[in-house]
This record gives sequence, structure tokens and C-alpha cells, in this order.
Amino acid sequence: MSMSDNSLRLVWVYPDLLSTYGDQGNALVVERRAQQRGLQVERYDVRSDQPVPTSGDIYLIGGGEDRPQRLASERLRRDGGLQRAVGNGAIVFSVCAGYQILGNEFINDLGQREPGLGLLDVVSTRGEGERCVGDVLGDIDPQLGLPELTGFENHQGITHIGPGSRPFARVRLGKGNGTGDGTEGAYNGTVFGTYMHGPVLARNPLIADLLLKLALDVNALPPTDDRWYEALRGERIAAAQQPA
Repeated sequence: MSMSDNSLRLVWVYPDLLSTYGDQGNALVVERRAQQRGLQVERYDVRSDQPVPTSGDIYLIGGGEDRPQRLASERLRRDGGLQRAVGNGAIVFSVCAGYQILGNEFINDLGQREPGLGLLDVVSTRGEGERCVGDVLGDIDPQLGLPELTGFENHQGITHIGPGSRPFARVRLGKGNGTGDGTEGAYNGTVFGTYMHGPVLARNPLIADLLLKLALDVNALPPTDDRWYEALRGERIAAAQQPA
């Protein structure tokens, strides 16, 4: 794609199974920020009984409860469309349960090891202690050129990153991947995963812009009015820094 193509194909994967924590807001943010740049957006909300199209430019996956997560993983493995789309160069941004599904394996609702899609070199297990719940602040990998990360986590996962992926961020506040090493999320090429809700792209609009730039294969986008986003970011960052 290029800016001259003037269109973007956005795929929201399995909203019937993986849209528990308001992560559909990520699709709204990407769609709106593309439209503000004059792009025509073709958005596809693909339910779990439908095939995943392979011709999308950006794929978004949200969080969900344990049983829907297992069902989503089973159906995505069987369908194969998301893996083929990544092979075609598509961008994927996933949150929480969706993040775990993109990895090599996770623990499902039956307490069993569930195979993931293998698009990220991560393995997720289930923590034995308290859930990771609360605001998160962190520094995104400098290679991505993005400002401070703000989000909200609510999970009991522990996700270990293998050599084939990089940490998406390192937290200053919060648990992130839950491993105690400060890492949060993971990415590899055009595939990204995070535990951050919020919705995370509403709190971090420049992440949405990064996805757009990757999809369009451009180094910069036309400027847009970010006052609402910056007000939200500032409010959430200030709130997270208040003493408990």
C-alpha cells in the first residue's frame, strides 16, 4: 500500500469471543485516525463462525475470558487465515487474551497447555498469586520511536519472551508480562502483543499511527488534531502517579 492508494482494510477479529474489556475501542481509534488522514477505511468485523480474510492490512484482536480464549485459539488455528495474512505482510495488534493466542502456547480454562498461533515467540502460563490489576506506565522499545506507554492491566498471565521476539515496553509502574523482569508485551516485525487495556490505542494514539505507517509503508503521516487524546493521556498518566 501507499498513501496514494487512499484505502485501508481493517479487520477486527472475533468480537463475539474477544471483546470483553472494551478493546473494540482500538478498532474505532485506528479507523478514525486513518479517516482523518483522508483514507477510506473498509472495516470487517469477523465473527468466530466466519473465515478470517487474508487480504487485510491491519488486524486487531482483543481480550476475553478463559473459555472464549480457548475457542478463539482453536478456531484461528483451524482457519489459518490470520497466519496467511501475516505471511502476506499484514500488521497485527493484539491485547491480553489475544496476545497470548499469538504466542506459542498458553494455559487454557481446563488447566491444559493450549497451542497458540506461533506468530510471537512467547509462552504464557498462569500466575499463582494476585491478579495484575491497575494502571501501567512504561517505556516503549526505543526502536519504535514512541512516547511513554499508559494503559490498564487486568490479567493473571505470566508471559515469557523467547529469542524470536522483543519486549514491546518496560514498565515503571505495574506488572506487565508478570515475569518480574519489567517487560510488557512483545513484538516481532509487524506482529504486536500487549496486556494493556484502556483502550490502549485511545491512550496511546501514536501506536495506532505506527500501525498505519507500517500498513502504508510510509515514514510519516499528515498531522491531525490530537488534543482529545493528549488530554486523556495526561489525565491517566497523572492519575497513575498519584499515591495510593
